[in-house]
Amino acid sequence: MANVRYLPFTPSGSVSAPPSKSDVHRAIICAALSRGKCTISPVVLSNDIKATIGCIEALGAVTSIKDGVLTVDGTELFENRTALLDCGESGSTLRFFIPVAALGGVKAKFVGKGRLPQRPIGIFTDILPQKGVNCETEGGLPLRISGKLQSGRFEVPGNVSSQFITGLLFALPLLKNDSDIVLTSPVESAGYINMTIRTMSKFGVEVQKTDFGWHINGGQRYIPHNYTTDGDWSQAAFFMVSGAINGEITVENVNQSSAQGDKQIVNLLEQFGAKVIQTDVSVTVKSQPLHSITIDASQIPDLVPVLAVCANFAEGVTRIINAQRLRIKESDRLKTTAELINSLGGNVNELEDGLEITGVPKLSGGNTNGFNDHRIVMSAATCAAGLDGEILCTDAMSINKSYPEFFNDYNSIGGKADVLDIR
Repeated sequence: MANVRYLPFTPSGSVSAPPSKSDVHRAIICAALSRGKCTISPVVLSNDIKATIGCIEALGAVTSIKDGVLTVDGTELFENRTALLDCGESGSTLRFFIPVAALGGVKAKFVGKGRLPQRPIGIFTDILPQKGVNCETEGGLPLRISGKLQSGRFEVPGNVSSQFITGLLFALPLLKNDSDIVLTSPVESAGYINMTIRTMSKFGVEVQKTDFGWHINGGQRYIPHNYTTDGDWSQAAFFMVSGAINGEITVENVNQSSAQGDKQIVNLLEQFGAKVIQTDVSVTVKSQPLHSITIDASQIPDLVPVLAVCANFAEGVTRIINAQRLRIKESDRLKTTAELINSLGGNVNELEDGLEITGVPKLSGGNTNGFNDHRIVMSAATCAAGLDGEILCTDAMSINKSYPEFFNDYNSIGGKADVLDIR
C-alpha cells in the first residue's frame, strides 16, 4: 500500500494528455476481430488496458508492445475453445468481452477483483440466453458462458451503462444475419457509443443509427488497420481544472474532433468563468473568479469528481444532477467525492442522483481516503491547487488503473505529489 502527500501548488507550463484508455480498449478489440496484424499507438499499459490485452490473448490473439506501439495479431482468434478471462477491475473489459467471446462460441469464465464482481451484468444474463448463449452466475462474477451468439433483436436499457451496447456492437456485424439494438430507456454516455462506432468504421465496419437504437448489417468483416489513438479528455480534465482553480496550464494532445463526450470539460470550465483558449489539439486554461453552475452529468459521468473539485472553488452553490450511475463505479463516486472534499474543509451535500457543492475560497487540507479509486485520488491532487496545508491520501497507486504516469505529469506542471510507501 502507499499513501500520497499533496502540497499546495500553482499550476504552470504544459502537459500532454495520455492516450485515451477508452479508445485503446476499442482499438484492441477491433484489431483482433480483423483477424490480421495491426498496430495501435500510442498505448500506455494501465491496469485496465493490461486486462483487455490479457483477455484478447486468452481468446487466441497474440500481442506485443515496444516503445508505446502495440501490435495485435488476431490470426488465431477464437482458436481457443475454452478461456479464462480475467478482467481485473475493468468494467469496460468485462462488458465488451462477454458478447465477443460469445461471438466465437468460446466456453468462457469471466473473473475480476475490487468492486467489479458486484458491478451490474444483468442486462447480458437477461438477453443473451434468448440468443443462444448460456450464462451461469450467482449475480455477478464469476460468470460462465457457453454457446454461440445469434443475431436478432436486442432490447437494452440505455441508462445503466453504454458498455453493454458497445459490447454488442463489436460482435453483431460478424454474425451472418442482421441485428437491431433497441433502447428501452434514453441512452446515457452516448459519446462512448459514438466512439465505438467511429473506431469500428476505421476498421471497415458500419452501424446505422435508427430512431430507437442501431441497425447492424450481418456478414461484415473487420479490415486490418494501423490505428492512432486519441488523447484522453477525461484525464486531461484534472490538469485543466487545476488551471481553472489557480494558475495557467496548457494541455496538449487533446483533439477537438474527438468523439469523446468528456471534451465537454472545455464548455463547462468556460461556464464556471475560467479563461479557456482552444486550438485543434490543445487547451489552455487560466484561472479567473469562478461562479456556480448546474451540470447535467448524464453524458459525462467520469468528469463528476473533478468537476465537483472545480465547483468547490466557485462562488455560490453548484448542482450536479443525473449522476446516479456513479454509485456503481470503482467506488460509490457520489459518496466518495463528497467525502473527499468535505474531509479537506469543503461543503458538499450528497443527493440521491448528484451533488450540491457550496463554494469555499480555500481548502484546509487533512487526511482523506482514496477509496482505491483512481479518479478520487487524482481529484484529491487537483484540490491542492487551492489548498492551505497539505493532503494525505490513501490508495495512491490506484492511479495505475488508468494513468500510471499521473504523478510524474502532475509534478511536471508544478504539482507536489510525494508517494509514501507504508508497508
